[in-house]
Amino acid sequence: MNCKQFNSVKLEEILVSLGHHPTKQNEKEAWFLNPFYTETQASFKINKNLNYWYLHSEGIGGNNVDFMKKYLNASVKEVLEWAEKQNFSSFQPQNSIQKQNSLKQNYQITEIKELQNENLKDYLQQRGLSTKVYPLVKEIHFRIDQKNLYAIGFENLSGGWELRNSFYKGSLLKKDISILNFNNESHSQNETGKRIVVFEGFMDALSFVEMKPFYKGDVLVMNSISLLNRTKEYLKNYSEIHLFLDNDKAGENCKTSILKSFPEAKNHSEIYALHKDLNDYLQFKNNTEIEKKQQVELNPKQEQEESEIYQTYKRKR
Repeated sequence: MNCKQFNSVKLEEILVSLGHHPTKQNEKEAWFLNPFYTETQASFKINKNLNYWYLHSEGIGGNNVDFMKKYLNASVKEVLEWAEKQNFSSFQPQNSIQKQNSLKQNYQITEIKELQNENLKDYLQQRGLSTKVYPLVKEIHFRIDQKNLYAIGFENLSGGWELRNSFYKGSLLKKDISILNFNNESHSQNETGKRIVVFEGFMDALSFVEMKPFYKGDVLVMNSISLLNRTKEYLKNYSEIHLFLDNDKAGENCKTSILKSFPEAKNHSEIYALHKDLNDYLQFKNNTEIEKKQQVELNPKQEQEESEIYQTYKRKR
């Protein structure tokens, strides 16, 4: 994604994805509370026609790139890297002829089956994940613009799919949150659930399952921070909420918003404070353990060699 493409995304959608909602709006403009600092009266205005913003309290404004540079305190390159990971519905990378009927005509799911492909298994292994998580995903074969692709699929509540492989990241069908149930005995149709853990992406959720195979409770995957309000509605059903959100600006804002609505929720991002997210931490942890194992395996050999050198030295004396 380049600057021109990112600036074509509706700024309203970007703000909502970050947990900011308009206090008032009409066909031409929308007003928000200052997304950069706390305030009680809305001073942040969006011109819907121009897709430009203006912050009256500071006398500054600009386009989407300008907004995210200030919001994330980041460079243009970092902003575009962030934007690339999002899934904005108002951004369609196809050319103008295809814009009206983009994905509906361009993709087709050809097969859904249990995970079998060795390349996809290798990809999971690279992400620090083992056979423990295989039952939680599917192998999805699909076609986009006459290209046949396959990926690991993670289903959401609306029957849509989050897709990942070593060279592709995307989603098909309707976007929604995903829920996993792990024998939460206290949770029934007419009862408030006891425990739930919350993640932004499904790789982090799978990492949690990998690290805590005996966890009892529910798992919620947002699949996009634009689904924050949907997430909050679902969390109302739980008395014990645990957050494992990303350690970036968007994740921080999302965490703050949830904690404001659910003060009893517990944040666990300090566990992986030096890492972007839980999966990044898991990969680091696994690599560290492999290095330690290699060192242990090398040490006996090294001690034997040192002993032989010492014995040879004694004989020569």
